[in-house]
Amino acid sequence: MTVGETGRPILLTVFEPSGDDLAASVVSALRELRPGAPIFAWAGARTARAGAAIVERTGDDAVVGLPGPAKIIEHVRLNRRVARWMDERRPALHVAVDSPAANFPICKEAKRRRIAVVHLAAPQLWAWAPWRIRKLRRLTDHVLCLLPFEEDWFRSRGVPATFIGHPLFAEPTDLDCGAGVSTASESAGIERMRRPAAPFRLLVAPGSRPAEIRRHMPVILDALARVGVGGRAVTARFAVQDEAAAALVKDLAARRGGLPAGAEILAGAGAIDRVARWADAALTKSGTVTLRLTRARLPMVVFYRTLTWGYLLVGRWLLTNPHRAMPNLIAGRRIVEEFVPLVGSAAPVAAALGRLIDDPAVRDRQRADLDAVARLFEGRDAARAAAGILLDLADRG
Repeated sequence: MTVGETGRPILLTVFEPSGDDLAASVVSALRELRPGAPIFAWAGARTARAGAAIVERTGDDAVVGLPGPAKIIEHVRLNRRVARWMDERRPALHVAVDSPAANFPICKEAKRRRIAVVHLAAPQLWAWAPWRIRKLRRLTDHVLCLLPFEEDWFRSRGVPATFIGHPLFAEPTDLDCGAGVSTASESAGIERMRRPAAPFRLLVAPGSRPAEIRRHMPVILDALARVGVGGRAVTARFAVQDEAAAALVKDLAARRGGLPAGAEILAGAGAIDRVARWADAALTKSGTVTLRLTRARLPMVVFYRTLTWGYLLVGRWLLTNPHRAMPNLIAGRRIVEEFVPLVGSAAPVAAALGRLIDDPAVRDRQRADLDAVARLFEGRDAARAAAGILLDLADRG
């Protein structure tokens, strides 16, 4: 049946802020291609603004790492509500957006009801627990891949997959594009960025979730202190997604003697892109932010702090890919320094950052390698490609 105003719905389930961004871009494209399509979602504010009818709000309290008992019980109850909604509305298609652990039980409910399932963003089975491919084969009809190597990886294992590109490479990056960026002294802060007091300009990205920021700030402050011991003059700009994150960064720094001299915090949807235009290099947590920096061709050191006992007992046995930072994964080799996971002190991070600061040739090599990675995404409209595939599957449903 053709999806239209009287057709069967498309259902999206989203459980993280990054997934909400991704879902929103695809919902916007669906609205352009077929304005009357009934689109419903368990999702956040961005997906709602894009034009989906929100059944329940999700993603505001996403968990990093293993969920506790209360969170597990909450998800079990949510899964039952989604299943009841499926029985009542009979959607043509279920789109599981990122978050495979949260989405797999819902995919199972959809398949029981013979509802087609699409994964928007491939589960990262190539990085950890590849034996779960058998589960994915049972619980998907198509995987929409955001990274170039993923399509071949999944297809060679019997899972239908398409590389669609990544939505962030289609986003505007111009400093005057109107992206909302604010600080306590917004215009003065941006002007100071253009006229830094120190010769080397460093973007610092501690993360988006409070738990990440709390885990990463000690590493960042320690690394910056170690870099400064060598007599290097560095001006740091922290880029975070909102004012709440900025306040948390400031508070955590205050507990350890304050931010480095001359450092500032910029907050807002366009903070990463704006600071990237100003910076000579970046110190960043791993994740999608590294793709934003790749798009800017900005040299970087990547890290992700993890609990030592968790990594030694479980993580090192599950992580099967030698690369974890996205630029390295896509390139198939180590083009940026990465410490993912980081176990122990910030000393190796500081040493890698020092090499990046001291040697222009190292930065030049990274820029050239990052340019080659970024070009793999050129000419692809990921959201529109995803929307076309979803509508085709829904029509066939």
